Amino acid sequence: MDLKPIFQNVLDGQADAVAKGVTDALAAGADPNLILNEGLIAAMEEVGCQFEEGELFVPEMLVAARAMQAGLTLLKPHLASTDAKSSGKIAIGTVKGDLHDIGKNLVAMMLEGAGFEIVDLGVDAAPEAFVEAAKNGAQVIGMSALLTTTMNNMGATIEALKTAGLRDKVKVMIGGAPVTEEFAKSIGADAFAPDASSATRVARQLVG
Repeated sequence: MDLKPIFQNVLDGQADAVAKGVTDALAAGADPNLILNEGLIAAMEEVGCQFEEGELFVPEMLVAARAMQAGLTLLKPHLASTDAKSSGKIAIGTVKGDLHDIGKNLVAMMLEGAGFEIVDLGVDAAPEAFVEAAKNGAQVIGMSALLTTTMNNMGATIEALKTAGLRDKVKVMIGGAPVTEEFAKSIGADAFAPDASSATRVARQLVG
């Protein structure tokens, strides 16, 4: 089964074509894991590479991620029945007081495209929501902030994880326009991801 058209249509951001390709591949008896790995995940890795090399920008990345999701939605029921191995479980949210979600959504889609199980806590996520996610088995906590005024809630969330006795059980990754490597270190985060593409790489390192 040639999965190159699915790969190419994800790269080109053609959601309808990806959905049709996945449907046809499943109907032809292709292994759902093969479609996932060689069609969708491989394409998102290529998107990430092209983004880092400056060949693609955030809008194209977002369109490709949406195309990937169109295929993933159709694949999920089949993956569940084959016990496909998840890369890990990540809870992601925009911190309390911050309602920006485009960056967070893109990171979530890229991570899902890389095979991670995503628990999306949405925007304005209180420290308690991240603590609850950690209690429910999230291996990585991903926090986003787009406002300098809400960045401090990242530190508050890490403190809440400590208070709950969960800090040593999870890795914390943060990102967002005003966030820096220095800030991440200052609040005791495990990692800083400057963009959606690097977030996937960083997440793999954290659960590796």
